[in-house]
Amino acid sequence: MSGHSKWAKIKRAKGAADAQRGNLFTKLIKEISIAARMGGGDQEGNPRLRTAIIKARGANMPKDNIDRAIKKGTGELEGVSYEELTYEARIGEAAILIEVLTDNRNRAAADVRNIITRAGGELAKSGSVSRLLTRKGILTLDGDKYTEDEIMEAALDGGAEDVSFSDGIIEVSTAPEDFEAVAKALEAKGYQTNGAEISMVPEVPVMLDKDGTGKVLRLIDKLEENDDVQNVYSNIDVPDGFEE
Repeated sequence: MSGHSKWAKIKRAKGAADAQRGNLFTKLIKEISIAARMGGGDQEGNPRLRTAIIKARGANMPKDNIDRAIKKGTGELEGVSYEELTYEARIGEAAILIEVLTDNRNRAAADVRNIITRAGGELAKSGSVSRLLTRKGILTLDGDKYTEDEIMEAALDGGAEDVSFSDGIIEVSTAPEDFEAVAKALEAKGYQTNGAEISMVPEVPVMLDKDGTGKVLRLIDKLEENDDVQNVYSNIDVPDGFEE
């Protein structure tokens, strides 16, 4: 099951950047709120809300923050109404999928378009990028804290598809329908995740040269800095030990 992680390095960079900017919890709160608004505040009857809560717990969000986000979504507390949008883009040979949660569609569209254009990219036809990606459950753990073998045993028992190790990160991948079971299996064993989410993973990752890879990662960073941008996915494979 061991092998080269195709995108853990991007996610790790993304997570570190989010933490530095202080906006990770803001993005998670928006995600929980819209899930509760669309499907109700009972996570047992709302799979999307359950997934959002697992992701928040994976990021070590306090329970009080999660509860308030749910109440904002159900209307028990005053909150903002968000709209979901998806944009697809190309930059060189790389494809990028951008998920947005916004209270202002026009502002979000203009901001995303400007960020992409300034980076040398362009918006792509709907469906041209999403068809290159597949939905997967992804959980990451600290490879310095746990061994790959112990995580593999617990993850596979819980129904995981694959376990890989790269640059100090243990990555567990699952089918979307098995994500919750695997997350609970790891939690039951006392393993703490650095991240847990349903994500979009490239079917066939694209390897670029150093300049091309750096250009894509800088665009991802710029998109992630925008408050309306919730998630950014790409089909590129970042080489081990890559440094701009």
